[in-house]
Amino acid sequence: MEGNWRILFSHVCSTSFLLLWIFVGLNVVEVVGSQQGIPLSVVKLWASAFGGEIKSISAKYSGSQLLQKKYKEFEKSVRVEEIDGMKVVKNLAVKMEEMFRRKAEATRRLVEAAEEAHHQHEENPDLQYEYFNAVLINEVDEEGNNVELGGEFILEPNYHFNNLSVNLSLSVVQVPTNMYNKDPDIVNGVYWSEALNKVFVDNFERDPTLIWQYFGSAKGFFRQYPGVKWHPDEHGVIGFDCRNRKWYIQAATSPKDVVILVDVSGSMKGLRLTIARQTVSSILDTLGDDDFFNIIAYNQEIQYVEPCLNGTLVRADRTNKDHFREHLDKLFAKGIGLLGEALTEAFMILSDFNQTGRGSVCSQAIMLVTDGATEMYDDVFEKYNWPERKVRLFPYLIGRESAFADNLKWMACANKGYFSQISTLADVQENVMRYLHVMSRPKVIDHEHDTVWTEAYVDSALNDKSGPTLTTTVAMPVFSTKNETKNQGILLGVVGTDIPLQELMKLIPKHMLGIHGYAFAITNNGYILIHPDLRPLYQEGQKRRKPNYSSVDLSEVEWEDKDGILRNAMVNRRTGTFSMEVKKTVDRGRRVLKMHNDYYYTDIKGTPFSVGVALSRGHGKYFFRGNLSLEAGLRDLEQPDVALADEWTYCNIEEEHEHRHLTQIQAIKLFMTGRRPHLKCDRELIQEVLFDAVVTAPLEAYWTGLALNKSENSDKGVEITFLGTRTGLSRTNLFVPVDQLSNRDFLTAEDKEGVFNADHFPLWYKRAAEQVPGTFVYSIPFSTALENKSVVLASTAIQLLDDRKSPIVAAVGIQMKLEYFQKKFWTACRQCTALDGKCSISCDNEDINCYLIDNNGFILVTEEQSQTGLFFGEVEGAVMNKLLQMGSFKRITLYDYQALCREYAGSSDSARTLSDVSVQQTAFRGRERSRGKTMMVPCDTEYPAFVSERTIKETTGNIECDGCIRSFVIQQIPSSNLFMVVVDNKCDCSSAPPVTMDPIEIIYILSSLKCERLKYQKDRKKPESCHPFHPEENAMECGSATRFSGPLAAALLPLITATISR
Repeated sequence: MEGNWRILFSHVCSTSFLLLWIFVGLNVVEVVGSQQGIPLSVVKLWASAFGGEIKSISAKYSGSQLLQKKYKEFEKSVRVEEIDGMKVVKNLAVKMEEMFRRKAEATRRLVEAAEEAHHQHEENPDLQYEYFNAVLINEVDEEGNNVELGGEFILEPNYHFNNLSVNLSLSVVQVPTNMYNKDPDIVNGVYWSEALNKVFVDNFERDPTLIWQYFGSAKGFFRQYPGVKWHPDEHGVIGFDCRNRKWYIQAATSPKDVVILVDVSGSMKGLRLTIARQTVSSILDTLGDDDFFNIIAYNQEIQYVEPCLNGTLVRADRTNKDHFREHLDKLFAKGIGLLGEALTEAFMILSDFNQTGRGSVCSQAIMLVTDGATEMYDDVFEKYNWPERKVRLFPYLIGRESAFADNLKWMACANKGYFSQISTLADVQENVMRYLHVMSRPKVIDHEHDTVWTEAYVDSALNDKSGPTLTTTVAMPVFSTKNETKNQGILLGVVGTDIPLQELMKLIPKHMLGIHGYAFAITNNGYILIHPDLRPLYQEGQKRRKPNYSSVDLSEVEWEDKDGILRNAMVNRRTGTFSMEVKKTVDRGRRVLKMHNDYYYTDIKGTPFSVGVALSRGHGKYFFRGNLSLEAGLRDLEQPDVALADEWTYCNIEEEHEHRHLTQIQAIKLFMTGRRPHLKCDRELIQEVLFDAVVTAPLEAYWTGLALNKSENSDKGVEITFLGTRTGLSRTNLFVPVDQLSNRDFLTAEDKEGVFNADHFPLWYKRAAEQVPGTFVYSIPFSTALENKSVVLASTAIQLLDDRKSPIVAAVGIQMKLEYFQKKFWTACRQCTALDGKCSISCDNEDINCYLIDNNGFILVTEEQSQTGLFFGEVEGAVMNKLLQMGSFKRITLYDYQALCREYAGSSDSARTLSDVSVQQTAFRGRERSRGKTMMVPCDTEYPAFVSERTIKETTGNIECDGCIRSFVIQQIPSSNLFMVVVDNKCDCSSAPPVTMDPIEIIYILSSLKCERLKYQKDRKKPESCHPFHPEENAMECGSATRFSGPLAAALLPLITATISR
């Protein structure tokens, strides 16, 4: 369905020009072996000479033939097995379930301790108590004395907490800037919650993988363990309020359908309308992905803030809430307010939408934002809401006037809601938050400690040194258990524990998923929890949060699943399989790999999550088992050139404090020799990594011999040789000192795509696996900052068997200087077959341009150094167009639903430039404006990638440019992914438009399409727990800003008594 809504925005003029140039300006005549063109035989000679030379160097220094031979020696003794994807995903689900269960148990212990501590405590309004305030600890006054609520607080850097300085014995308390540190309610709450310190420490000792544990109080303070110092922003403010966090709101309340009514009558002009807008915005902050809402503005007419959503509700996800916020600024006050009609509309929407079963199908509420009500509208309530009172009403009286306060409070009390008066912008947040306590009453009275899990998010409350970390939180509500407050349903707060998603990824058996395989997990709403294609951060000098990263739907990364079959099955917690052809991008979106994936999925018990595994067909579906002596394996594993994948789990050294100092290799040795039998290790993976250590061991001596031979590599063109195996084992050897390396980031943690990670094999390994066996893949690595054009990487895959189904057991490669590589190319291009040595054509001639490009069209060698690394179509647009027409290269259309566009402040939508991280093309540089403020906004883009056709080895052709014939030749370099392109310079074809890889933003132009897109709701699984109301609820607790007048109180009490009895 979504595909029908895409309308691509592009510049009509440039498109028309491109078509005109291709079909009119060009008269392309294909020439095969043309005598008047460039001699094909000469180019073939150059390609053959260069191919032979560069393969010889790559094979020699990598030791690829030796490694292939060593694996072949074990061909008969190993056992090749087809991977059982369903078994893998079920085992993974069990491991994840166990990890989540441990975190939930820790959280439950906090709940029990908090409720017991509160039960034993008696409120004392005069209580004086010094506590460690997170902002004030270790602060001193001008005389060098500790400030009040500060005191000396020991902090030590801790690796487990991202090297932040923490205190593992005590927690700290954070109080929002707009609240008084010594407010009696806060002091009492801080005092009794000190009992949590012991449980925090005990939890961490039981489960050393725990990170932050905390208690968010309904009074506003936040107790956090371990203790850490908080720092205000540049304005001296800490805007964090735990009650605004998703984990708090989800745990405190049940899912809800909400209609927000905003009075825009003439009396709401000026400051009142400003406060009203902020109130609505704060209400939106309290809604989450399991909630549904709409906003209606009213005066003498009913006006839906988003007209296309007339009569319905939409999910309260980040995109929809931001969309409505934009419309709030367009509200203006005039006329008179007809509240009765607005209330009627709200009740009808909630009733109709509830009957469709598409909303929360749980709690319902109307939020009324107004400066007054002249009557009580009991006729409306009697018709639509009494006696069941299933819809709660929360009036917010805007302004200092109290003339209509009685009416509005009566309405709140008569409909199980809460009345608040908001006089200033500073009052907004605290007053809005009160409705959450009312909505939580049924859950509290039921005493249901529902366990809730959030979607993936980056919590920026603490700025740790390693940058933002993706996290999910398990949270539970804390209730007052005192008998005298039972029917009041008092929520004390919410406890929570954070789980870094990196911990989930450590459970993934990467060695069983193949080179391109991966695991992923989603929430009940279809949002990604973990997935290798989820990009929550973008790079612009530093890591920052990307807007909407927390609500990336599975359909936006597995976008080839047009009908949502995979997504919907997982959302509905089914177990099953699915298969489809996919286009996976690598190298930051510049290259694409086409493959066929088989998906296996199941639910994670005890959570709202589902997990899936993707295996690519062919070598990705097979695994082999080898076995050698333990002694030999451990000996070779401890060689200095050996490293294991940092993010793979061979032994779980995090679960016990005593094991944290161990390296993976040390842990393996202790476990396999029986000295630490209680270590939790993957014996199967260890046996295979020991096998790989033995088989690859001869390369260490081979590389050392090459390095010691002074006659070899005299010009130091080859700098590094390396290998990696299917078990995450790697070996490296330097042929030059570290300080002389052209690219020092390669094979380090800085080179994210070049090393084994929790969710992917190295890029050089993945690309080599898709090459024809025995051939090398060459490329210039793209850096994440400024592009590093000083080196060339060459790698090749090692197969176990001469069979398409053979697993890829390893990959080897070298890093060489670009200058060295290019020198070999130019030397080869000076050869010819002429007996007298006088060549008819040479790349030294000014009449021709010679290029070396890879199978994705990127230039490795050209006479113009500034063009190195560019896409060939940007330099030779006419030739690239012809290659596409002839089928030598194919254009593949890709979509990115996580892109970012740079939008200029105060500009129209068309004044955006694209700055997506995954496709940062060089061509974007010229698009950026030097003046004006910019902001990064989420957008959807379509962009091309290009792939050569393997079956076409050579092609020649002519292009006519303004009556001038220009010829070219393209010739594949043997045993590689490279092509030599030779183009003559007789004609000026500069008027031809370039072929670029620039993304095009997908703009949803037509209002009808925009509207359909807003209304469209993907499948979701509703939370199982629901507590909309309770018969024992005390509805008289419905507002405290004003007292009832005598007549109103007399009118209200019989109504409440009668309705409660029903």
